[in-house]
Amino acid sequence: MFSQEVKAQGQGYVRRHLEYYDDKPIHYGILFAMPFTSYNIRHSDAFVPGDSAYLIQSPMKTAFRMGFILNAYLSERFDIRTTPSVSLYERQIKYSYPNSPDKIDKRESTWLEIPLLIKYKSKRRVNTRMYMIAGVTLGLETNVKKSTAGTGSAGGRLDTQTSDFTFDCGVGYERFFEFFKFAPELRFSTGLKNVLNPSKNSSAVGIGKLTTHTVTLYLNFE
Repeated sequence: MFSQEVKAQGQGYVRRHLEYYDDKPIHYGILFAMPFTSYNIRHSDAFVPGDSAYLIQSPMKTAFRMGFILNAYLSERFDIRTTPSVSLYERQIKYSYPNSPDKIDKRESTWLEIPLLIKYKSKRRVNTRMYMIAGVTLGLETNVKKSTAGTGSAGGRLDTQTSDFTFDCGVGYERFFEFFKFAPELRFSTGLKNVLNPSKNSSAVGIGKLTTHTVTLYLNFE
């Protein structure tokens, strides 16, 4: 009976990696991410009477992001976290007309994004743990390339601002390995700022407000 019990215990043992991980006050890491981004469009009062387009929409586009992780321990359940990163975006506005081809305003740009996040952690189960995260992000556009495909002239460009402020929330799953922690995460970001610059050109007639909307899959390594 004793030998059978020892054998059963041996089969059920799972090694606990990075056992004293949470004893350190600060952790560093890197991240790679794939954002799916678009604009949320609120039409202006002039959309119906003054705009020749019958539909204005922003298709979802894939982007790329990479950055660093700085995580500070607050308590057994909470951390404070920032992940400064560089993102390569392409956002579009598509105009559909009843008797002419569609027109696309494209904005390709590089953004520096600096979030401030609070992280809530579940109890660790051997080498796994779930978490939720929420906070705000300041975004600054560092380089922009405007394309006026289908606009016909520079005056037809839709002009947007070079800064953004978003509310972020998400969920993640942490897996501890022998030398590092891997955490895939799904995060939702909603723009709190109207990024549309007031303009009298034809592209802005039917648009009253533009805010950003992004869903991002993160791969975090700490």
